[in-house]
Amino acid sequence: MALYTVAASVLAGLQRRDGALKTLVYKSRFQVLVYDLLFGKGLKCGGRWKVLVLKHQARLQAELARLKVRRKVSCNEDLLVPTEGVSQAPQVPRYVRVNTLKTCKDDVVDYFKRQGYSYLGRAARMEELSSLSGKQFLLDPHLPELLVFPPQTDFHENRLYIAGHIILQDKASCLPAFLLSPPSGSHVIDACAAPGNKTSHMAAILKNKGQIFAFDLDPNRLATMSTMLVRAGASCCELANQDFLTVDPSDPKYSNVTYLLLDPSCSGSGMVNRLPAEESAPSSERLRALARFQRKALSHALRFPALQRLAYSTCSVQQEENEDVVWDVLQEHGTAFRLVNVLPSWPHRGLATFPGAECCLRACPAATLTNGFFVAVLERQQECNSQGSSSSLPAEVDGGAERSQDGEGRGPRAACKKRRKKSRCVK
Repeated sequence: MALYTVAASVLAGLQRRDGALKTLVYKSRFQVLVYDLLFGKGLKCGGRWKVLVLKHQARLQAELARLKVRRKVSCNEDLLVPTEGVSQAPQVPRYVRVNTLKTCKDDVVDYFKRQGYSYLGRAARMEELSSLSGKQFLLDPHLPELLVFPPQTDFHENRLYIAGHIILQDKASCLPAFLLSPPSGSHVIDACAAPGNKTSHMAAILKNKGQIFAFDLDPNRLATMSTMLVRAGASCCELANQDFLTVDPSDPKYSNVTYLLLDPSCSGSGMVNRLPAEESAPSSERLRALARFQRKALSHALRFPALQRLAYSTCSVQQEENEDVVWDVLQEHGTAFRLVNVLPSWPHRGLATFPGAECCLRACPAATLTNGFFVAVLERQQECNSQGSSSSLPAEVDGGAERSQDGEGRGPRAACKKRRKKSRCVK
C-alpha cells in the first residue's frame, strides 16, 4: 500500500506543479519502482513488491489516464512538451558515450555491428547527424568516444548499458568534462556533481588515476549517483553530501586541486523535452535568484589556490545565467583568470554581450543538434616574459581546450607559449 500511496502522491504533485517529475520521484521512498510503474517499461522486481504493485495497477493507470485527459494528450510521450522557441527544431539524436573505464570505442562499434547496426564511420559535418535512420550510427565529429544514433533509439534494455559499458548522455552534457580535459593523475573538484554523468566522464578522462572530489547537497541524488559511478567503474571519486559554498578552499585536502567543473543549479531552460510542471520561461525573479547563486559558486570556485582551469556550464539558454554570470565574475577577479577560446570549430558561440564572449560555447537543437547548453572555460593567467604581460580580461583567445590528434588537451603552458607569438586579441 505504501508504494501505491507514494506513486499517487507523485502524480498529484505533478498536477499541482509542486516540482518536476525527476524531483518528485527522487524525493519518493521507492524512486525506481514508482518511475518504472508510471512511465517506464514495467516492473522488473518480483516477490511481494510486484504482487503489491499489481494489486493497485489498475487504479494507478487510471490516475495516469485522467492526467492525460486533463492534458488532452493520447500517450505518455505527449506529456512532454518542447521548450518555448524550439518547437520546430530538429529532433536531437541519441548520443551514446563509450565508457573507456570498461571498454573501448572499437569494441562497442563491433558489438553494435554484430547486432545488425550499420556503422557509417566518423561524421565529417554536423549535418550528417540529422540524416541517420533505422539502425545506422556514426562517430561524432567532435568527441572521440561519442557514438550517434537516430533520435529516440532506446538502449535502456541493452546489455552494454546495463553493464555500464556505455553511458546515455547528450552531447552538450559531454562538453564540460571534454573541454576541461584534466590530465591523468590530476586532482579535480566536481562542485555540483549529481546525477554524475559528468563525474564518470571525468573519471574516464583521468583513467581513474588521480582524485575527484564530488559535492552535492541533495542526499537522494547523491545516493543515485553513487550507484551509477559503481556501475561505470569510476573508482577515483570521493563523494560528499555538502554544499560546495561551504567547502574551504584553504583546506590542505584540496591544495592540489588544479581542475574544477562547475555545473550549478539552473533554470533548465535548454532541455528539449520538459514536463508540464516545468516552466519553459522562468520568471525574472527566479532567474535573478539563480544567477546570484551561480555567481557565488563561480567566484568561490576561483578561490582554490592551485586552480589552473575551470569549466562552467549550465543547461540553460538564458543570458542571465550564462554570459552575465561569467562576465561579472571575471571582472570581480581582475586579471587572475582569462577565458579560453575552446573548440573553435564549434558553430554556436556565446552571445556578444562583452568583449571575448565568443570564446564561450552555446548549444541548441537547431544549430548543434543537442539540448540547449552553455560552456565557458576559464584559465589562470600565466606570467609570461613577453611584451605586454598579463592583460585585463578578457585576454587573447586560443584553442586551449581543443584536442590535438593524439587526444591530449593543450594546457596553460601551451597557451602561455602561444602568447609569445601573437599580440593580444580582444574582440
